[in-house]
Order: sequence, then structure tokens, then C-alpha cells
Amino acid sequence: MTEEELKPKLTEKALHDTILIRAALDNGDQRAYAELLERYRDSLYSMMLRMVCHEDDADDLTIEAFGKAFKRLDQYQTNFAFSTWLFKIASNNCIDFMRKRKSNTLSLDTPITNEEGDSLIIDVPSSNLTPEEDLVKKQKMKLMRDVVIHLKPHYRQLIEMRYFEELSIEEICAKMEMPEGTVKAQLFRARDFLANVLRKSEHKI
Repeated sequence: MTEEELKPKLTEKALHDTILIRAALDNGDQRAYAELLERYRDSLYSMMLRMVCHEDDADDLTIEAFGKAFKRLDQYQTNFAFSTWLFKIASNNCIDFMRKRKSNTLSLDTPITNEEGDSLIIDVPSSNLTPEEDLVKKQKMKLMRDVVIHLKPHYRQLIEMRYFEELSIEEICAKMEMPEGTVKAQLFRARDFLANVLRKSEHKI
């Protein structure tokens, strides 16, 4: 579909998103990925924070949502806004995160609205962990520490600062002297590797 064909269906902002997506997919343009992240990071973080009511979880879920979206970017259909697609990925990922805690469901009465004005009404579970789940979480953290030592030094340093030292993204940027978009993009890659290893190791816990 050409840019001219898209104009009647999408807003100017959404149309610009499609141009960035084509640059990312066709040319591997890292600046396009970074711009997409910058355009929606704050609004997506606000949505995650509203769902989980915990700043660190909201930050992690925002990173995960962009990571999942960028991996599936070739699946995006231009007949609706990128923000709608991104927010749906983020909300589904957040629901999965909350359901893993096996708690009762809380209903958000007020719909969440994305950049294009589309509304999402979402049911999410509460965030309380049982003692057994807390134990599993600690065991997984130990396993993650064992895995982290096998990462490349640069990625290992990022993971250690973010999840073991519990530094904020801003603090990591200052320490590493790197822009926020670069830090988050590299955390995508490191987290993906760790998630795969932890998933394969679940039977050990």
C-alpha cells in the first residue's frame, strides 16, 4: 500500500508511523525504531502503571511491550493505527504478567485510550504473591544470576544494574553515558535472552 493510499485511512501521526515502520523493516534503521519508542514510551508507560500500580513493573512491561512489537513488526497491518496495535500487545502482555500471579481479577472501569483515541477496557488480576510464588520468584532470580554471568560483558552490566542493583533507567543512562533509547533497546536484547533461558529452565524449579 502506497503512502497516498494510506492518507484517507490514517491520521498524519499514524501515517508517519508507517513510514518509520517501513524504514525499520526495509533498511534496519535503528533511528526509526528509536523514534517509534520515543513517540509512544510515555503514554504506554502511563497505561502500564495504571494497570499494575508499581513503577518498576510498569517500566519493565513497557520495555517488554516494545520488544514484542518490534519483533512482530512485519505482522503489523496498516489498515489501523500502529498505536492501537502496540497498546493491544502491551495490554495482553500485562494481563499475562498479572495472571501468572494467580490472584483475583480487578476490573478497570474507565477505558484506557491510546494516541488515536481508541479505547481498551481491561480486566487485570491483583498483584499479591502467595508464599509459594514468592519462593519461585526468588529461585528464578538465583537462576537468572547464574545465567547472567554468561552474557557478554556489556549486556551483563546492564542487567546487573537494572535488576540486581535496581537502578532506574535514568541512572543507568548517566552511568553508561548512553541515551535512554539505546539503553532500552539493549535491555530488550538482554532480557529476551534471559527470558528464553529461564523459560527452558522452568522444569528445574
